[in-house]
Amino acid sequence: MTDTLPLRDLLVNIRNCDECADRLPLGPRPVLQADSSARLLIIGQAPGTRVHASGVPWDDPSGERLRDWLQLNSAEFYDASKVAIVPMGLCYPGRGKSGDLPPDPSCAPKWHKSLFEQLPAVALTLLVGTFAQQYYLGAGGRNLTERVRNWRDYGPHYLPLPHPSPRNNLWLRRNSWFESEVLPALRARVSALALN
Repeated sequence: MTDTLPLRDLLVNIRNCDECADRLPLGPRPVLQADSSARLLIIGQAPGTRVHASGVPWDDPSGERLRDWLQLNSAEFYDASKVAIVPMGLCYPGRGKSGDLPPDPSCAPKWHKSLFEQLPAVALTLLVGTFAQQYYLGAGGRNLTERVRNWRDYGPHYLPLPHPSPRNNLWLRRNSWFESEVLPALRARVSALALN
């Protein structure tokens, strides 16, 4: 006998969560998508203001770039039966001096384990950005660049990626190997999942 909630009920609980309401400048609005048949899981940072307003994950220029990296169109990307999208922080955390604040640290421990137990078909998890990588891969003496460059070390289940934000254009220019080495492998892995 298990006390695990059905995924549908768990998603309702997550979307109604207001535990961090006093710390969120725009109030709680958890943004995610998940279905038990999803083959690809994307774990990013936290919604930005545009995603908070729309309630649609990756509904911004970062999402456009991510979809290009994956070679998935919007219909494929937003098909929850194929792609689960669960950030480290489910709500917009607010603005800091040089961009959005880090994801709320209480969110992933509260929801990820119970949610991911309900996603048995996931064959590939993309860890987008430092926060997801540190949480799931540990620090291990590597920074984001080293983790992405050594992506093979984390397979076959995980594949670390830089954040696709336009703020990372300089990183992408300085690390041209990402486009020539990592993107083809990423696209091959995603294509093998037969999401389109």
